[in-house]
Amino acid sequence: MGVGGIWLHASTNRRLVTVAMMVAILLVAIDVTVVGTAMPRIVADLGGLELFSWVFAIYTLTTSVTTPIYGKLADLFGRKIIFSIGVVLFLLGSALSGLSHTMTQLIWFRGIQGVGAGAVMPLTFTIIGDLFPGEQRARMQGLFSAIWGIAGLLGPLVGGFFVDQVAWQWIFYINIPVGIISLILVWVSLHESFEKKAGRQIDYWGALTFTIGISALLYALLNGGQKYAWDSATIIGLFALATAALIVFVFVESKAKEPMLPLFLFQNRVILVSNLVGFLTSCVLIGITAYLPYWIQDIIGYSATSSGLTLMPMSLAWPIGATLAGRFMYRIGSKFTAVVGAILITAGSVWLASVTLGSPAWVFVAIMVLVGLGMGYATTPITVLIQSAVGWNLRGAATASSTFVRSLGQTVGIAILGTMFNQSLADYAKGHFQGKGEWQGRGDMSQMLQPDIMHHLPAQAVQMIHELLEHGLHTVFVAVLVGAILSVIAVLFMPSHKSIMAQQVQE
Repeated sequence: MGVGGIWLHASTNRRLVTVAMMVAILLVAIDVTVVGTAMPRIVADLGGLELFSWVFAIYTLTTSVTTPIYGKLADLFGRKIIFSIGVVLFLLGSALSGLSHTMTQLIWFRGIQGVGAGAVMPLTFTIIGDLFPGEQRARMQGLFSAIWGIAGLLGPLVGGFFVDQVAWQWIFYINIPVGIISLILVWVSLHESFEKKAGRQIDYWGALTFTIGISALLYALLNGGQKYAWDSATIIGLFALATAALIVFVFVESKAKEPMLPLFLFQNRVILVSNLVGFLTSCVLIGITAYLPYWIQDIIGYSATSSGLTLMPMSLAWPIGATLAGRFMYRIGSKFTAVVGAILITAGSVWLASVTLGSPAWVFVAIMVLVGLGMGYATTPITVLIQSAVGWNLRGAATASSTFVRSLGQTVGIAILGTMFNQSLADYAKGHFQGKGEWQGRGDMSQMLQPDIMHHLPAQAVQMIHELLEHGLHTVFVAVLVGAILSVIAVLFMPSHKSIMAQQVQE
């Protein structure tokens, strides 16, 4: 075994390690979806409706920034120790999130969760790659994809159950025993020796400049027009800082020996367009999963569990769409399959943007089916095209770039949508509610969304709250539609799979 090798001892129990990895991936995957259905109740308890978007943005930001770093740390110090550090940080963030008394505290602690999750995802697949040879490895990757799908189904239901039957804090506390089980299984069953890879470099400067740039951009977007005026020195300074940091980030990445984001990959048209589509569809996805529960719970009046059931059809339709896409894409073409997916997403988004206060719940179920099928149809061929656009030696980096850009899409998407939502609420309240007796003295909107308080409000006040939320959410849904339309336009510029394969043959 040469420099940089990993040795798995004969005493390693592959079955138990695999179970540990499944538990870990389920833990992180559920956390992505479980928070969405719980957020209306969390906001009602903690207040800070205007900070709502940060709960999602900070998690995706810290996850995307730390993911490439953990992969290289695992080469330097071994898989088991780095994986364990990630799980411990995730559990620490979970425990602190459950103990939060303010929305600001929850945001900081979700950031810690994201730092831990950044290790779990890449190292799970890396450890599985160490455990199994080629053909078995492919089967295991399929199994882990199924685990991710199961998490998509369970997340909204688990979140709704704890909110309705126990307390929202338990969506975080439940992570602790599950994570401890994963850690015990890893330490008992995984035995490795490793040799540090010579010359491996961690792109700390790239991670630092990217974090500063995106954080400044997010803070400006989420506070502009709310806490600070758009033309204030603070907002202008934040945009200037974001621009400068991201310019430095691009420079650092162009010079780094092992950059966290290999920019040369984006010179490839297939990767550039595919990642653009992935970015836009991720914006659509986070907009739906983060904001639709508000409509289901606070306007229709359904429980958090029912809200989870409304979102579940998307998680069911997604793997069905992905399976159908994988079966037919080589018959009808990868590009055409991706176009069909983008059109289905757009059709669901058009329907979502047209809902009204009188729309029945089944409409949202149908919308989720359309969007889920579209996501399955779009993401499968895009992933195949990205991996087909480069040689074997760059396939891992190309796939990682796709994961990174999707996380970035969710991060930037929730920030932009959050800004639009907050501004829409403020403008509507200012124009419609000033001077109305039913509204006077009612206090903070976040507090009024508590079910116990809503039940004691006059019918006219409840109607006014519903109208306010409808206006804000409709603004978000229209923005989601714009993102979906842009994804259709982007996918039209994608080369066909046949042209990519023909180019590879020529090379």
